[in-house]
Amino acid sequence: MDRLSILENIRGHEDLVRLSKAEQQQLCLELRQFLVSHIAQTGGHLASNLGLVELSVALETVFDTRTDRLVFDVGHQSYVHKILTDRRDQFSSLRCFGGIAGFPKPSESVTDAFVAGHASNSVSVALGMARARSLQRQDYSVIALIGDGATTGGLAYEGLNDAGASHEPLIVILNDNNMSIAHNVGGVAHHLSRIRTRPGYFGIKRAFRAATKKLPGGKYVYRVAHGLKSWVKDRLLDTTIFEDMGFTYIGPVDGHDLSRMIYLLKEARELNCPVLFHVITKKGKGYGPAEENPSKFHGIGPFNPETGEVLFAGCVTFSDTFGDTMLKLGRVEPRLCAITAAMPSGTGLSAFGKAYPKRTFDVGIAEGHAVSMAGGLAKAGMIPVVAIYSTFLQRSYDMILQDVAMLHLHVIFAVDRAGLVGEDGETHHGIFDVGYLRQVPGLTILCPGCRSELREMLIWAVQKYDGPVAIRYPRGGDGKFLTAGRETLFRVGRDITIVTYGTMINQVIEAADILAGRGIAAEVLRLRTIKPLDMEAISASVRKTGRLLVVEEAEGVGSVGYELIEKLSQRGIPVVYGGQNIGDRFVTHGSVKELYHHLNLDPESIVRRAEEVVRREK
Repeated sequence: MDRLSILENIRGHEDLVRLSKAEQQQLCLELRQFLVSHIAQTGGHLASNLGLVELSVALETVFDTRTDRLVFDVGHQSYVHKILTDRRDQFSSLRCFGGIAGFPKPSESVTDAFVAGHASNSVSVALGMARARSLQRQDYSVIALIGDGATTGGLAYEGLNDAGASHEPLIVILNDNNMSIAHNVGGVAHHLSRIRTRPGYFGIKRAFRAATKKLPGGKYVYRVAHGLKSWVKDRLLDTTIFEDMGFTYIGPVDGHDLSRMIYLLKEARELNCPVLFHVITKKGKGYGPAEENPSKFHGIGPFNPETGEVLFAGCVTFSDTFGDTMLKLGRVEPRLCAITAAMPSGTGLSAFGKAYPKRTFDVGIAEGHAVSMAGGLAKAGMIPVVAIYSTFLQRSYDMILQDVAMLHLHVIFAVDRAGLVGEDGETHHGIFDVGYLRQVPGLTILCPGCRSELREMLIWAVQKYDGPVAIRYPRGGDGKFLTAGRETLFRVGRDITIVTYGTMINQVIEAADILAGRGIAAEVLRLRTIKPLDMEAISASVRKTGRLLVVEEAEGVGSVGYELIEKLSQRGIPVVYGGQNIGDRFVTHGSVKELYHHLNLDPESIVRRAEEVVRREK
């Protein structure tokens, strides 16, 4: 890599404001070079960050994010921000265990104003900060950077509606990379856009406001003039949805014209009101392979920076098997339809969508709407399958209860990325669905331990069952031990009962092998369903061994282990109990293998816990 003569001297805001225009342009070139070379090694979100280079430089130049608050929406857009705020030297550890996170993280840097792993909340958060600033009579700017699909979520409009009416000074930047909401059409609208982004426009507005302030009744004169202008504009010109909400709208602006954005951001800061700054960017900008295929480079593993080719061929995943099974079921069941929340490729539904476009619904980042719509589809006679990542399904908990389970509707939830997901970290691990889904009355929860079992379970849920059912499965592919066709009793033993579910069976069987070598015969039970529980098999095993260890790749509160102890007690079955789960915490980023070790869910840790339980008196 060539020497980064400008970038290597940038540590923060003070360094950026000293750059000439030529140096600013060179910095943007070096940032793109830096992003491609480093993400080629670590993997990560490339296309969106390449598109945000000039806007990020402009923001960090105009604002000092140590005090000014920059709130990201869809925080995978924050890489350039991190590089420009003194984390360049740590960037080789991006998304690695113990390294910097792939999303904003306030504990990592004071310049990260808020966590941002889920979408559509930035305007609400920014408005809260702006109101806190006013209440405490403090002086700093608040900026919400929203885009890359986040504006398809209803929460974004709740925030915009309140922010526009609030009169609080804040700037909402809409990063429009072909996912725009409001489209201005016509020659007059285009002309208006050009006028309101010209340097003289803001100067005239400031001068008029200053002049009227000096006149007797000047505030009244300004309000009348402003009202007349708005009346004429509303009747003669197209307005944006943002102006209707109360924002001063600036744009659309070329998001790769750095000098113009720096000027306009300074003007937006001086307007002292809610401002919507509409920026047009291109995902993958400056790197040919990412420009040609931005979806591939949205989130990508290590790749060859010269060709853009991924270095390691992926295995056949649970998501692939889900998608393939859906495609086959679609041929024989005309009532089957699929719903995804902006993740058709990630959930494996792309082929189904191409084969059955009228039965495939991508609702955008709107998980609550997805579930409520599924309830309507099911009530009217269709069989909807809602494919959503575990961490995002959390956003629709109320709708699962009210719009599906309460009516016992035939809706299938394909809960992808259940359990630990690795490098995306705290905001993306699917470790809470076990607790919140098991609370839902009448919901059956299936946990396949391998891809063939997922196929069987999905076919059963679509063709044989008639109520709400969730099938939770992990990111990635099969482990060493295949579970299809087996009953709850997976391995016979006499000294301790180890209960688990899903692909955690792989860690448990390895642990059982180690225990056997140490003279401890573990009886392994693998639950196909975690609601309802197979209490007959569990009770029979515990009566024999007298000891129970429940191993779960899930949050401890609301875990299966808690319910097992209660049900065994109700049956009058004494047991020496041990629980091995994630506990009451959020989990950092790193490879799944590293996280298993970190959380004591690797085979060696399970062995130690089992030995501890065995040593206890019955």
